[in-house]
Amino acid sequence: MELFTLAMVIAFIAYTVKSRDQIRRIALLGSHLQRFQIETLMENLTQGYLRALGESDSERKAQVWSMLTTAEATLCEQINRFVLEFAKVDESESRVSKFPLAIPHADKLFPHATFDLRKALSIHARGITNAVNNQRNQSPRDKAFTVSAELFLLQHTCHWFCRSKTVASARMLSGHQTSYAKLIESVAPETRQAYCQLTAS
Repeated sequence: MELFTLAMVIAFIAYTVKSRDQIRRIALLGSHLQRFQIETLMENLTQGYLRALGESDSERKAQVWSMLTTAEATLCEQINRFVLEFAKVDESESRVSKFPLAIPHADKLFPHATFDLRKALSIHARGITNAVNNQRNQSPRDKAFTVSAELFLLQHTCHWFCRSKTVASARMLSGHQTSYAKLIESVAPETRQAYCQLTAS
């Protein structure tokens, strides 16, 4: 009975510490994101892509694609500004645990098993900008697919920083019906190589 009580106390303490750590991370990331409209712009752009892809009239489709270029440029500008702002965060505050599940203060206890969120965000900003600028000379459909994948991977990384890799992957699967593996496969090769090298366990 005493052993059970001790286990319960330890579990409660671990949960409390983990929750406080996650609240701190959410507040840190949120304090930078709140200056921008990135989430709203992302949603509007991805919805715009779906609308363009579902348009049957070729002239109307071309008009929708043309209108989306402004939204793409605005989103790119905001993401790049956000990344520059977050780059000022101290490295000790920007480490992300590579462990699948959240472990209290894992970034401090196991620094070798972490990556720097600032570097990950830089990879995302570059990947999104390149995709929007269509450096791979893709068709509008394929470009939209790549830009969406780059945006969703950015979203995954932010959830990973705030919670854990497992929670981030679960949210991606429930929110966008896309597995983490499929997401990695769908971004540009340059993004995939840099991101996987940074986050490799």
